[in-house]
Amino acid sequence: MEIFVGIVLLIVAIILVVTVLLQSSESNGMGALSGAADTFMAKNKAKGIEAKLAQLTKICAIVFVVLSIVMMFVA
Repeated sequence: MEIFVGIVLLIVAIILVVTVLLQSSESNGMGALSGAADTFMAKNKAKGIEAKLAQLTKICAIVFVVLSIVMMFVA
């Protein structure tokens, strides 16, 4: 049981790291000065993807914490 929980915990940790790295930063930086203007459709598409990534990150974080607590009692 300990090995199974450990493997699932490792997989969730990797997914969590990837989802955090795929999210864009909140600051625009020099985007307005460099001409990096987005169209309306691109902004909405990006917001949809960002929302899904944020949701997946929250779910993975909760699963990670729960599995960490389970791992503490199993080991």
